[in-house]
Amino acid sequence: MTSLAADGPRGRVRRRPLFRAPSIIPGFGLTFGLSLTWLCLIVLIPLSAVFIKTAGMGWQHFADVALSERAIAAYRLSFGASLGAAFINSVFGLLIAWMLVRYDFPGKRVVNALVDLPFALPTAVAGIAFTTLYTANGWIGRVLEPLGIQVAFTWVGVVITLIFIGLPFVVRSVEPVLADVSRDVEEAAASLGATRAQTFRRVILPAIFPALMTGFAMAFARGVGEYGSVIFIAGNMPYRTEIAPLLIITQLEQYDYQGATGIATVMLIASFSLLLVINLLQAWSRKRTVD
Repeated sequence: MTSLAADGPRGRVRRRPLFRAPSIIPGFGLTFGLSLTWLCLIVLIPLSAVFIKTAGMGWQHFADVALSERAIAAYRLSFGASLGAAFINSVFGLLIAWMLVRYDFPGKRVVNALVDLPFALPTAVAGIAFTTLYTANGWIGRVLEPLGIQVAFTWVGVVITLIFIGLPFVVRSVEPVLADVSRDVEEAAASLGATRAQTFRRVILPAIFPALMTGFAMAFARGVGEYGSVIFIAGNMPYRTEIAPLLIITQLEQYDYQGATGIATVMLIASFSLLLVINLLQAWSRKRTVD
């Protein structure tokens, strides 16, 4: 049912509904208020406490702890290994998602379940498993050791562990978007003379790129904050294989709570900046695809 209403100086008549369609979810005002309150309680207030605690320490103390040579080495390992693992997962996660979407094969459900295994497996179990495999007397380590390749207790082991942790984020982000890309689009591109590489670069990749960047961002964020699985295989040697989350724990064990929050603040600012850049790139890609 509609009603007539005058609109504008010329008295134009427009129709508007007398009754709004019923909605299962409450109206925008209530939904927005509850969402904002929940985000403040869970995200904004805890993060604000970190900044407030850091602001209470002097600049000299902050520089001595959060910007020391040891801390910078830990940041370099945490962010560098997370970025490297996220890049590798972007490539192989896309391949796995492609295989799961485009092909049917025996054991597909088993492979699909294995992708989600890092979500369910305790991180400490993953760390112990990788350490056992890649030590000098482990199943894989004993093969690599004669070749002069050391994985356990090096940055290589950290990257491998973070690849295991972050793989599901890329696969599950790309998989539903890839399933929506019809084969007809590929056939149309082929009929116009495009090669397989051109079809992937100009048709498939633009469609899945925002989802791929989402998976990359989540895998990176997960890797930066990873602790339980990395400390076993990293070796935790200062200036070499010590990750930033472990350095925070070290400050807490020394009862230097302000120093711990100072390191956490640096990680928070750096992580937020990188994620902001990734999100801006993702928004630009979406706008370019729509246009």
